[in-house]
Formats: sequence, C-alpha cells, structure tokens
Amino acid sequence: MAQNLAGSDRMVYAMFLSVFEMFKRGVGPSSSHTMGPMVAAARFLDRLRASPFSAHRLRASLHGSLAFTGVGHATDRAVILGLAGFQPETYDRDRADAALKQVKKTQRVTPDGLAPLAFDPKVDLVFDYAHTLPGHANGMVLIAVDAQGDVIAQETYYSVGGGFVLTEAEFQAGKDTDDGPAVPHAFKSAAQMLQMCAKNGKSIASLKRENELSRMSVDELDKGLDDLWAVMNACINRGLETGGLLPGGLNVRRRAPGIHASLLAERGNNLSAPHTINDWISVYAMAVNEENAGGGQVVTAPTNGAAGVIPATIRYWLDHVPGARPSQVGEFLLTAAAIGGLIKHNASISGAECGCQAEVGSAAAMAAAGFAAVLGGSPEQVENAAEIALEHHLGMTCDPVAGLVQVPCIERNGLGAIKAVSSASLAIRGDGQHFVPLDAAIETMRQTGAEMSEKYKETSLGGLAVNVPNC
Repeated sequence: MAQNLAGSDRMVYAMFLSVFEMFKRGVGPSSSHTMGPMVAAARFLDRLRASPFSAHRLRASLHGSLAFTGVGHATDRAVILGLAGFQPETYDRDRADAALKQVKKTQRVTPDGLAPLAFDPKVDLVFDYAHTLPGHANGMVLIAVDAQGDVIAQETYYSVGGGFVLTEAEFQAGKDTDDGPAVPHAFKSAAQMLQMCAKNGKSIASLKRENELSRMSVDELDKGLDDLWAVMNACINRGLETGGLLPGGLNVRRRAPGIHASLLAERGNNLSAPHTINDWISVYAMAVNEENAGGGQVVTAPTNGAAGVIPATIRYWLDHVPGARPSQVGEFLLTAAAIGGLIKHNASISGAECGCQAEVGSAAAMAAAGFAAVLGGSPEQVENAAEIALEHHLGMTCDPVAGLVQVPCIERNGLGAIKAVSSASLAIRGDGQHFVPLDAAIETMRQTGAEMSEKYKETSLGGLAVNVPNC
C-alpha cells in the first residue's frame, strides 16, 4: 500500500490551519470514513452543478481502508447521503434516515440544483478490496455518466483524516490548507513556535489567536470558539444520559450513564478513593465516544475516533480543578489547535496512515498542551506536556473490532484523557527543559506509522480485530 509519509516524499502542507478546520462539527462514527466521504460526495455534486453536461447515473468505489472497514464506519451510508446532498456540519439524523430509505426504494438521488440521478447502492457503490489507490489508504472514486453510459465526470478523492478531503490533484500538490496571505506567525515546527513565543513575549495561544484574526473578526473567532465548546459539552451530556446498545452487531453496551450515576452517588463519600478522579476523566471521554459510535454529532478533535480526549480534559478542568474559568476555554482550544496543526503538517492525524498513535496520541498531545496552558504553563512547559503525551502513545495500533469505532476506541479515549492530564501535570512540575523535543516525537510518530504493518492501520486485519470474537 503506497504511503505519502515515506521519507522526503511526504506531503508538505501550507502553514496555516485554522482552529475551525482542526475542530469541526461532524457526525459519527468516523471523521475519515464517514465525514470525509460525505464531504467528497458533496464536492463532486458541486462539480456536476458547474458542468455543461447532464449526468444521468452516479457510481462510487471505495478503496483501501475505506473498503476494509467501510461498513463498520458507515462509509456506505455516508456516500449515499453525500450524493443525496447531505453535509456533516448540517447533518440531521431523522432527515438522513428518511432520505436513505427513499434512495434505496427509488434507486436515485435528488440533490438540490441537479436533476434526479440514478444511483442503486447495491450496484453503483462498490467496496473494492483488491485495489488500493496509490496516494493514500483512504481513497474513493466518484463517476458520473450520461444517458448513453459515457463518463462525463470522474474524480479520485482521498480522505486524509479529521474530515479533510483532497482530490488527486490537490493531494499531489500537497494542498489541504489555507491559500490566503501570510499569517503574522507562521511556524512549521515546535522549535520555531517556541522561538516566536520568546521573541514576541507571547503565549502559544496568543500567536494562534493573532493568526486566526488575520482571517476573521474578534467576534467571529470568540463566538466560534464558544460554539465549539458548547457542541463538545452537549455531546458529553447526551452521552452521560443515553443508555442502550450501540449499533453494529457487537452488542456493546453504553457504559457512561451507569458509571456517571455511580460517581454521583459516591460524591461526598469519605470512602471514595483518590484515584476515582480518573473515572471522572474517563467517563467524560467515554460519553463522547459512545455518542460518536452511535452516529451522533461530535466535534473532530482532531478526529472522530479521538473526539473524546479534548472535551473530557476540558470538562475535568472546569468541574474538578479549583480556579478553572470558562472564559479560558478559548485559550485551551487555540493552544490545542496549534499543536494539532504541527502534528498534521509534519506527520498525520489519520489512523489509516499511522495507526491510533495519530488519532488518540495526537488528541492527548493537544489536550495536554491546552491543559498546561490554562494552568498557567509557559510555552516551554506547554510544549513539554504535548511531547510527554505523544511520546507515550507512540506505536499504538488502530485495530477496531469488526471495523466499528467501539472496541478498543471508546475506552482508549478515556485513557488518552488521563494521560493528557498526567502529562500536563508533570510538565508544570518542571521548568520546561526536557530531553526529547516535541518535534522529535512527531517525527518518530511519522516514521513509526510509515513502517507499521497495514494490518494495524484501520484495516481491521490484525490486532484485537482478529483476536476478539466479533459476536
């Protein structure tokens, strides 16, 4: 399987990635396998709307990891709904369910701005397990034909993690970020970031904030950050209240409501052990990832599979740490986004590229950095926190049982959040000086991912996925 991560041929991205690109409203269970294909389908419809030719039928083929774990990640559902005109940021579950039934009944899609298009999911949506596309493990091809069956439009898309989608041409050009004018503080490594902090006497969040304000107003930025946390927090609350079994056939029971009820009952009980605080951190993360596994609304942070780590760390801070102020949530998110951007630019946030170290590992590094920042850490301590968290996720595989984002993903988010809190705490105890720089940890993660067997990169062909019964 060809990888864009190998050696000097890996992609080099533009240097500005907005906090609102790193954190996006989306739909579960996967940013790369659900959101990405839906976004790709929407982009293909836009191409057809601009075409002088009239399309009659649509076809789609899924390749690599999108094929191997596509059913478990609802990729087929996402493609169908995307071609029907749905998009992740405005996704409505009830409308989507009704539209899906209609497409399967009529064997056609009716997106706005186009004539009805023939599309029979049983025939026109192909899981191609034999052919992995050369650019990326998450590849798909969309085709439109006219009434005579001649191809009038065809495009290859790569879902590169976190809901980011590139066409073949964009992928080859290494383009998936902002093309606008230079930002005030363009850093491509943690070392450069720290140098800029020292030179300007600013925090990491301040650098990131000024970069964002070169693209939007203060009100837009602050409202957007508030909205992100509101969606994250609402997701936690839904997960803490919603019981039952998760879909997919594994009969995995939602555990967050029961754990939360038990923790509430123990509050004020002198018999409660100090380590119970870890259960609070875990239950917040599990609540998010149970919502994600159930197809609910989450925020990519930086992916759906790792969506619980950052919200859980913020909620732990706000609910359990004396002196925590909601007004600092924006500082947390901006700091986390700066670290996430470095990881995405220089390695990957995609489980299909680098395993779960790129998802939960990246999320833990981002959460640790954000937590260290709101605890008053210096830029050096914040960078140290991110490095500790990422270093101790290196080598983690992505091996979801039955291709579902449930086992081991849900609990793994809880442990990722615990590691984030511990990493920030250790970093704050120090003076920011440490042996392994964050840049080295990121590069190690990239190299490890490039050399990792494909069995352990979101194909469900190895690890727990083959050693745990799927029933």
